[in-house]
Amino acid sequence: MTSRERVRLSFDHREPDRVPCWCGASPEFLVKAQTVLGTDEEGFRLRIGDDFRRVYAKYAGPDMNLSPGCTWRSPFGIERTGLGYGQPTEHPLKNISTVKEVLDFPWPDPAWMDVSSARSEALAWKGEYAMLGGDWSPFWHDVIDLTGMEQLYYMMYDCPEVVSLLFEKVTDFYFKVSENMFEAAGDAIDIFFIGNDFGSQTGPLVGADLFERFIMPSLKRLIDLGRRYSQKVMLHCCGGFRPLIPMMIEAGLDGVHALQPFTTGMEPSSLKRDFGGKLLLNGAIDSQSALIEGTPETARQETLRILGIMAPGGGYVAGASHDYLLEETPLENVLSMYDTIMEYGIKK
Repeated sequence: MTSRERVRLSFDHREPDRVPCWCGASPEFLVKAQTVLGTDEEGFRLRIGDDFRRVYAKYAGPDMNLSPGCTWRSPFGIERTGLGYGQPTEHPLKNISTVKEVLDFPWPDPAWMDVSSARSEALAWKGEYAMLGGDWSPFWHDVIDLTGMEQLYYMMYDCPEVVSLLFEKVTDFYFKVSENMFEAAGDAIDIFFIGNDFGSQTGPLVGADLFERFIMPSLKRLIDLGRRYSQKVMLHCCGGFRPLIPMMIEAGLDGVHALQPFTTGMEPSSLKRDFGGKLLLNGAIDSQSALIEGTPETARQETLRILGIMAPGGGYVAGASHDYLLEETPLENVLSMYDTIMEYGIKK
């Protein structure tokens, strides 16, 4: 069975020959893994049995020289500083209160993202793997960067029409980039993979009523786009977001990714019981403590525990509880996790 077939069966909530494997890792972890194993990134992914590959749009817009000390800039011109993607250095729309101010903002052009090579890159894998595509589309995070998080919450009550338009304009960009990719390469892509973190350690970052009013319209637009091009739609979402899951299912979402088991409401057994027949569940092997602080045996036992809960009946992809394996995660623990999946995730 190919990786692609394996993943498709899992999305259909049927048991494949073995539980599919997912690996998300930081660039720093990948460099470490390749150095230790003496291989390239593809060699590492083959070693662990990763069933997914991904194609990206490439930035081809105006030159954006970073300010001194900054490490990254979003398509919306927000510069960030610090580790990884860091934190925004400013919130240019934090003081707005009118629709005109939103319309006057210099919104990016989706044509800046070049999708011309996506189809050939996807086809190069010859149908072996489940192909991820479309734009990551972190519309929630971009609106927060534009306004500031605390200010955004005030604006939801003080000028709700402005907030709704902000989400619409940010989502317009991601929608069009992904639409362009699917027009160019949709027949070679299986999964529209998007990412927004709506949860904290203790629950959702926004209540269900505000989520439904301000965030669901954007999420629904993206889900509908993926479905228009026959894609499965999978959402990466960190934290405890259980109260929001029924709305996501109603909107047509096919899968949720990462699943942090020690955040409020995200216990694997209850997720499997209540949502396992409606959503593909991806992740849940604890990377907050077991993989980082444990031993290969700790990783093995935690992997066995999660497989026992999540694998029966299909609809599960095995992987760490966060998409970015951090550099400090011991490679031997990660290899133990994947070796255990390969050995014990086999259909009985």
